[in-house]
Formats: sequence, C-alpha cells, structure tokens
Amino acid sequence: MKRLNSNQNLATIIIVHGAFEHAGRYHSLAESFQKGGFNVIYGDLPGQGLAEGKKGHIKNFETYIDTVRQWLQKADSSRPVFLLGHSMGGTVVMRVMQELKPSVNGVILSSPAAGILNGASKSLEAVTHVINKVWPSVLVKAPFKPEYVTRNPEVIAKDKQDTLIIEKVSIRWYKEFRKAIKKSFSEVEEFPDVPLLVMQAGEDHMVDPEKTREWFHKVGCQEKTYKEWPGFYHEIFNEPEQEDVYNFALNFIHFQVKQADKEEL
Repeated sequence: MKRLNSNQNLATIIIVHGAFEHAGRYHSLAESFQKGGFNVIYGDLPGQGLAEGKKGHIKNFETYIDTVRQWLQKADSSRPVFLLGHSMGGTVVMRVMQELKPSVNGVILSSPAAGILNGASKSLEAVTHVINKVWPSVLVKAPFKPEYVTRNPEVIAKDKQDTLIIEKVSIRWYKEFRKAIKKSFSEVEEFPDVPLLVMQAGEDHMVDPEKTREWFHKVGCQEKTYKEWPGFYHEIFNEPEQEDVYNFALNFIHFQVKQADKEEL
C-alpha cells in the first residue's frame, strides 16, 4: 500500500485500480490529488502488480474486498473519506459498499465493470465452469491491449513496456469477477445512501456502458450523478482530455468536503 499525505488534509481519497494493471499506473493521479490538498491511499490488489499471490489469480473476490477494508482503516476518519474505483476496481468498490457499508463521504466510479464486453461465449462459459472445479488456477490469455483502453499515445507506449501489466488471468479469477458483477446488481439495494459520481467512457472497448447506466439507475442514492464522456476510451483518467475528467471529479469531491465541514459546525 502507498500513501501520499498532504499538510492540508482536506480528505483522504482511496484509489482502487482495475484488472490486469497495478497501482503504479495511478501515481500521477495520486500526486495531482496530493497537490490539491488530499491524502491518497492506493496499492496493488492481490495477484496484481507487486502484491503477494499468484499473478492473475484469486481464490475469491472477498480477497479484494478485504484489501480495501484494510486501506479504509488507514484513512484519517476525522476528515472526509472517498473511494475511487476504476473498471474492475469499480466493481470492487461497489461490493465494498454493499458488504461493508463503510462510513465514506462519497464514491467515484470510473468506467465501472457493471458488464464485460467480449466476455466468454456460452459454450466457453460451460467449459470454464468445469475447469473452475478441477483446475481453478490455470491461466488464460487476458484481453488487455493498450490501444483498447486509451487514445493517449504516451500512455500506450508506456504500457507496452510495463512488465507489471499481467497478460494472463486464472479461470477462478474470471468466475469470481463475473459473480461479483452479478452481485453488484442483485444486491444493488444494499448500496448505502452516499453521494455517488459515476463517470463512463462513451466509446468503451472493455466494459458495457449500457450496463453501467442500468446499474446507475437502479442504485438508490439520493444524490447521484452520471457523466458520460463521448468518444473517450475506457481509461478516462488517462485520456488526452484527462484534465477535464480530473476537474470534474475534483469538483464533486470539493463539494462533498464543504458539506461535511458544514455539518460539523
């Protein structure tokens, strides 16, 4: 786990990365938040980046939820706390909120994986069901390609040289991920009433924007905002227009911090 502290201590933002990648890809975003006066907590999820465990494999999705639980415990509870999850990290945050119901002041979901594009066919799903029982840790090629996630040539070039981006995931990982997505819908009523910002790439090649919109309309938060970025690829915080995305999220965070400070008066 990495932690960046700010003397201003306006709030703590916990960043949860997506599938195939690692926390190091969010260091620039974390530094921007730190310069803006926020503490930032972020790290590699189990089986990814430099975290312990077999690369691309988990026994169950609870492993991710428990990891974020530990990060939440590291946050300064005397100041507002925000959860920011991207892609599969968005699914993790959904499930964290539904299962743990942590005391946070806002949730930001970036192209959350409410539905996977180009997933396994029905026939392949049947095969994975069998393999998951007899050989759950077997690894298969992951569908990650830098050109699929961003239009930013600098990020694409860097990703192609990034040895921490995993190229294979296990059958168990895939099944647990799919199960978590289903639970994010079946247990949508368990999502607590906290301010919610969902930002979705308009031209996403990894997750299904329609499923993101469907989940957003189902969740019962009284204060919720949906922002779609037309023409953007999956990683909206890495797009050429990333500053616009950052500022949109920042405005949401600043407003919630002001609300929290008013309530303390």
